[in-house]
Amino acid sequence: MNRNNILRRSVYVLTIFITGTLFCSSCSKPEVTIKDTFKDYFLIGGALNAEQILGIDSLAQTVLIKHFNSVTAENAMKWERIHPEPDQYNFELADSLVALGVRNGMFVIGHTLVWHHQTPNWVFEDSLGNPVTRDVLLQRMKDHIFTVVGRYKGRINGWDLVNEALTEDGQLRNSKWYEIIGEDYIQKAFEFAHEADPEAELYYNDYNIENPGKREGALKLLKSLQESGAKIDGVGIQAHWHLDFPELSDIDTSASQFGALGLKVMYTELDVNVLPRPENLTGAEISQNFELNQQMNPFPETLPDSMQEKLSEHYATLFKIFLKHSDYVSRVTLWGIQDGQSWLNNWPVQGRTNYPLLFDRNYQPKPAYYAIIKTAEK
Repeated sequence: MNRNNILRRSVYVLTIFITGTLFCSSCSKPEVTIKDTFKDYFLIGGALNAEQILGIDSLAQTVLIKHFNSVTAENAMKWERIHPEPDQYNFELADSLVALGVRNGMFVIGHTLVWHHQTPNWVFEDSLGNPVTRDVLLQRMKDHIFTVVGRYKGRINGWDLVNEALTEDGQLRNSKWYEIIGEDYIQKAFEFAHEADPEAELYYNDYNIENPGKREGALKLLKSLQESGAKIDGVGIQAHWHLDFPELSDIDTSASQFGALGLKVMYTELDVNVLPRPENLTGAEISQNFELNQQMNPFPETLPDSMQEKLSEHYATLFKIFLKHSDYVSRVTLWGIQDGQSWLNNWPVQGRTNYPLLFDRNYQPKPAYYAIIKTAEK
């Protein structure tokens, strides 16, 4: 080996020794993750299903830990899963989700405590199937909240406490919670949750509240909670959106108006539906279902490049709005890690193939992933 080669090799070895890094002109740059890209602006969350939580689908946890700094369970903490019978609690999935988040330094979200869907009938009925009294239902709500929130005190950072309490015209939904307790059931839920864990953040969470009519109702509800002295820290805009819905101006205006209340604004269940909307459906009412046909399922094998481009452009536009309002936007959570997991494959049409997220079915970043990263470049 000649002297020049010896010199070059010495420099090479010394560089590795000092820095621990191999440098070369052909090496690619380290992959930029979305959580690092937006770390100075807001949290990036992901939602996990049961197989992902338990590690049966282990790749999901790998991607979650690498790319996200907040985590939510899709279903594991909903009443029917965690408290199916009066004297039965199933904590295995929820415990695993919380342990995963805490172990990896994530902001853990509890979802959800008070909702009209996925709540067993026994909650609202006596042994004969008759509606219980206000006092009985309030006690059942309190016991549930104290048990669940109390179990994760100091480990779950924020709760989607009350979910979807408003109709599309901004009025309080005529749910069993409302029918039996009255309109103050929401205030009571916030009181109970704050008492169970005074440090946890508490949110009202709903879909379509970026749209003018429902937004006015949400603003009224949030103001009334604040005036009552309830501890409410933020509002969750679910963000189950479509390529052509809602109006971007409504997303922008709603962020400003909710932020003006002094609340944190979160996009808690973000996905972008690229498939046709039956009857121009909007929102996320899970009771709505339509028949599967070819027109409703135009991309059963793969998403065409032209649609990938539209999806990328739309995600980039959304994140520009989020960044514009980053003074009060505190979190953006994707409702799923990869396309195959998304609830939109089966709602509102069972059996479709949808492509609403940032990672494809093989957990590979899609063009939309790189598009949102560019929005944060200075």
